[in-house]
Amino acid sequence: MDLLLWRHAHARDAFPGETDMDRPLTDKGWRQSEKMARWLNKHMPSDTLVLCSPAVRTVQTVHSLGQAFNLCQEIKPDSSSEALLKACKWPHAPTAVLVVAHQPFLSSAVCVLLGLPITTSLSFRKGSLWWLRSQEGIGASEAKLLTVQDPDFL
Repeated sequence: MDLLLWRHAHARDAFPGETDMDRPLTDKGWRQSEKMARWLNKHMPSDTLVLCSPAVRTVQTVHSLGQAFNLCQEIKPDSSSEALLKACKWPHAPTAVLVVAHQPFLSSAVCVLLGLPITTSLSFRKGSLWWLRSQEGIGASEAKLLTVQDPDFL
């Protein structure tokens, strides 16, 4: 199974009276999401299942992809790596899964899958993508890292 983890692009801070869920992308965020979407549309499998947090900034990020996606309440900003892995059925989903979500649980999921201490500090930049693949013959929770893509360097 391939698991693609896409952190939402750059969003502005919440205005007074706004919730964290309401924060939209900035102009920079829109540019980041469009660059990463172009890369994904060239490289990810055509039957990839796309799961997206219901936060405005993640929905706007995935919108650039131009593909159908499912809102997934289990991967809201206050979620966990365990909830993410359960939502995407790791490592048994029948297709690749793209998850558009948030820090810090995206990097926590990468740590879990790579067998790193959960306290490891990973630079999971806004708008970037980490692509992992389950490895046959090793622990069900373990993976290998295929690529890391940053829209600011595409």
